[in-house]
Amino acid sequence: MGQPAMATTTKTPRLISNFGLQVLGAMVLGLALGLVARNLGPAEGQPGFALAETLRIVGQAFVQLLRALVPPLVFTAIVASIANLRELQNAAGLVWRTLLWFAITALIAVAIGIGLGLILQPGLHAGVSASAAHAPSSTGSWLDFLTGLVPSNFLGITASTKLSDGSATTSLSFNVLQLLVISLAVGAAALKAGEAGRAFLAFNASALAVVRKVLWWVIRLTPIGTIGLLGTAVAKYGWDALGQLGQFTLAIYIGLGLVLLVVYPALLSLNGLNPIRFFRAVWPATQLGFVSRSSIGTLPVTEQVTEQGLGVPRAYSAFAVPLGATTKMDGCAAIYPAISAIFVAQFYGVPLHLQHYLLIVFVSVIGSAATAGLTGATVMLTLTLSTLGLPLEGVGLLLAIDPILDMGRTAVNVTGQALVPAIVAKRQGILDEAVYNGEPAHTVAEPVPA
Repeated sequence: MGQPAMATTTKTPRLISNFGLQVLGAMVLGLALGLVARNLGPAEGQPGFALAETLRIVGQAFVQLLRALVPPLVFTAIVASIANLRELQNAAGLVWRTLLWFAITALIAVAIGIGLGLILQPGLHAGVSASAAHAPSSTGSWLDFLTGLVPSNFLGITASTKLSDGSATTSLSFNVLQLLVISLAVGAAALKAGEAGRAFLAFNASALAVVRKVLWWVIRLTPIGTIGLLGTAVAKYGWDALGQLGQFTLAIYIGLGLVLLVVYPALLSLNGLNPIRFFRAVWPATQLGFVSRSSIGTLPVTEQVTEQGLGVPRAYSAFAVPLGATTKMDGCAAIYPAISAIFVAQFYGVPLHLQHYLLIVFVSVIGSAATAGLTGATVMLTLTLSTLGLPLEGVGLLLAIDPILDMGRTAVNVTGQALVPAIVAKRQGILDEAVYNGEPAHTVAEPVPA
């Protein structure tokens, strides 16, 4: 009950039937074009500038389209999920079990990060100069997290102003954590309103169907957006900085690989789920997370594959996936801050003791929600460093390779955001195992109205 009707193979558009192959081909093409632009010179006035700028505009436009859909998608989906959760048995149990599995996977990931930091000792093998250290422009704190829970306006919109060359530029953004709070409150209020709230819930369901239709159109542009996003990353950043922080980069990607390819399959197997089926279904979201470097931007695709590829009921996934996109980040909030904190301590010669490692675990398991609506990994890292009393200037040492690391971090984040709903749904007996074990082409099939 509460589960969407699925498109059959015959109704799957031919263009999308090999979606994973299309995105993989787009990644190869984007990598090639990015290398061409970088070799020609991507800066203004150089031969490769036009190509680099084209790639940037294409990638930026695609991410903007995804992000534009996130506020209406999160709001309408969570309000609908609150209404639909009452149709599921033990809805309260689903909520707390979801949070519990968020914490379990984060605990495993941060333990791996601490272990790798102590074994590989990246801070003692860094070729970067201390002169590169500088405090970041944005930091995270527990006060930011607590105040961020309180909506500043109905839509959770925030404004920021930057000064550049004597001119001020104001940009608007939305705080996802505040949007979640607003959506939960509105959904609960609509249920409590009884008969008077039914018309609103019916309108919300219609709005959700419209948002999903627009979302489907944007998803079909993923291969094009992939070319621009990956091409821009290669053209702009290249791989030069990896040499100076090779040990650190190696530690991060080993940690990400262990979580993605060892921990997640083990958890799936222990819960009676086929890991190969899982990765085949979630692969479109994992790929998009890698190239877009945005869990929020990937949210629509993550929710799509969780429902239609893994068989998680929409009533539950519409709640769990948006919540995970803001608070479930095994890459950015567990592996990365753990290894980075140890790197900074080793680089500056600051000894860490048992209580410091316990604090790293605490921040990673409890504090990841502090990054919601802010600058992801940088905020989480500064929160970890400030909690441990380590110099925030150490963040500046790592910024040069952050885009390269962020690709892997986000891919793991997004995969984990689909993993937990699948495990919880299986343990609660609400997973559609026929869908979970079905054809992978259905992971991005257009939903057919029930």
